[in-house]
Amino acid sequence: MGDEQKRKFQPSLVERAGLSAFNFINKLVPWYKLPGFIGAFNLAFLRISLRNYNLFDGYADPSAQGSVGDALEDERFRNARNSDGKYNSLELPLMGCAGMRFGHNFPRENCPKPTEEELWTPNPRAISEKFMVRKSFIPATTLNLLAAAWIQFQTHDWFNHETEEENFHIPLPAGDKWTDKTMQLPKTKPDETLHPSDLKCPGYKNMNTSWWDASQIYGSSEKVTASLRTKLPDGKLTLNENGTGAFIPRDHDGNPLTGFHNNWWVGMEMLHTLFALEHNALCDMLRQTYPNWTGDQIFDKARLVNCALMAKIHTVEWTPAILAHPALEIGMNANWWGIVGENLTKLVGRVSKTSEIISGIPGSGVDHDGVPYSLTEEFVSVYRMHSLIPDLPDDIAFFDAKQGKHQTTTPIGDLAFKGASKPLDAGLSFSDLFYSFGINYPGAITNNNYPDFLRDFTDPDGVHRDMGTVDLLRDRERGVPRYCEFRRLLRLSVPTTFEEITGKSNPTLAKQLSEAYGGDVTKVDALVGSHSEPVIPGFGFSETAFRVFILMASRRLKSDRFIAGQWNTETYTKEGFHWVQHTTMKDVLIRHFPELEPTLRKSKNAFAPWAQMEESKKYKGKETNAPSKK
Repeated sequence: MGDEQKRKFQPSLVERAGLSAFNFINKLVPWYKLPGFIGAFNLAFLRISLRNYNLFDGYADPSAQGSVGDALEDERFRNARNSDGKYNSLELPLMGCAGMRFGHNFPRENCPKPTEEELWTPNPRAISEKFMVRKSFIPATTLNLLAAAWIQFQTHDWFNHETEEENFHIPLPAGDKWTDKTMQLPKTKPDETLHPSDLKCPGYKNMNTSWWDASQIYGSSEKVTASLRTKLPDGKLTLNENGTGAFIPRDHDGNPLTGFHNNWWVGMEMLHTLFALEHNALCDMLRQTYPNWTGDQIFDKARLVNCALMAKIHTVEWTPAILAHPALEIGMNANWWGIVGENLTKLVGRVSKTSEIISGIPGSGVDHDGVPYSLTEEFVSVYRMHSLIPDLPDDIAFFDAKQGKHQTTTPIGDLAFKGASKPLDAGLSFSDLFYSFGINYPGAITNNNYPDFLRDFTDPDGVHRDMGTVDLLRDRERGVPRYCEFRRLLRLSVPTTFEEITGKSNPTLAKQLSEAYGGDVTKVDALVGSHSEPVIPGFGFSETAFRVFILMASRRLKSDRFIAGQWNTETYTKEGFHWVQHTTMKDVLIRHFPELEPTLRKSKNAFAPWAQMEESKKYKGKETNAPSKK
């Protein structure tokens, strides 16, 4: 299986020299203990190493991605995004589009389909009961609940596996208190066998596009996108802009009419509404500036700008909030602006035509690092962040956005699916919701911090499941390596004892892991191991997960023709390009909900806890997880 996946990416002479230098330095000092700028350069060279060793196509035959000879079906999409993701690459027109396979960060021979024994050993439900149960809410005090909602909003854009009708019947351990006789879960549907290697390592399709194209709002097909637009030639998305209740329209069954509405809750209601409003505001700006444009022209440019803005917000605002480390803040800003910085880039544009280090990835030129672009199974794995969600007894406290007075506290389970608009129907405004999310804490990404309602969860189709068990089973099913192998393939130190996973300060956890995994450290699941390892100061999740993140975070930008390639005023318009470069998450919130301006003016990062009004500080009820005075 290895020959068909030989790497084409080769670091330059300068890059190899830098890699050698930092490999030597890191034997003495890890990157996160280096001074900020040196640590950021260390990360840049670490990313080069990851590009060299940790990108693998989901297909044995590259022709599966299409070829240059495939005609562009509509010239409109030469300078606009196609909702199904086709023709983002004109050379590989199917690359990254809906229905293409996930890739891997490891060679496919290291990601085989598990045997029955490997799938069920140790029992995933027993592991969930041991390491997922939330004994008491552990807050992430450097973040707010908006940060938790944001990452789900983004992952709904990035990935969605196809399932089949056949179910797993998950065996329950002796004495389990699960209320049903069995726990069932639809199996992930494997793609058809296109090569003998697919029998050992099946491919799985991504039913969303893999691009940063806001498919959660616009849909992953042109048919869906057309159904979400107004009937007028204004380029807008259909919204109920009456100032009360939900803005996102519903179908006759009460489902939100948007690009992706799975796992809907009030957090999705808020962010889908916010960026649908942002799209429509862009349409108004473009109509005023270009009065003779068609509705399609306005829509296409508004979508380009809106997508790029979300990518920028995630890169330079959300990421430094959840990975609050000086080297990361410098590095993520450099991903977008380059080391010359934001101010100079805004003033004069790119200083270097092609260097992503000097002038950032946008506009540096498209490069797939020798492997056709896709998101990966391991990328899906490291974004399993259900622990961010609060629940009983730490439900969501809602406050008035003008004076900060407590209004109500609602169980999060009541705010899911058709209950997502419940606070709005009860008279709260979107400003109230965003202020409340801004001052409430999410959960920490660690062991024993899964929300109870997700461990006893029934979806609208009546499927009853424990999401902790589901997360473990999905990784095993899709060939994601266990924790020790995961680290070995990332060229990280590989634990040989449970104490090496947890660190010397947590012998109790090491003992629990040993008991649960039968004394075999190699069987520890990637998710459990990542939740068990000591965290780098300021980090919201493990370094193991972070290695995949720093590779794929830049790849989503570097492979995208509309970000790394056609990053100019001709593609975006002068006004649209300025909109992206000069807008922050705080600006978006204030534009649509001006009542938030006094609070946000005092808050540095929209995804870190916001400044609280005095009335909110006074509230000491037991049911809130909002920050108090102390």
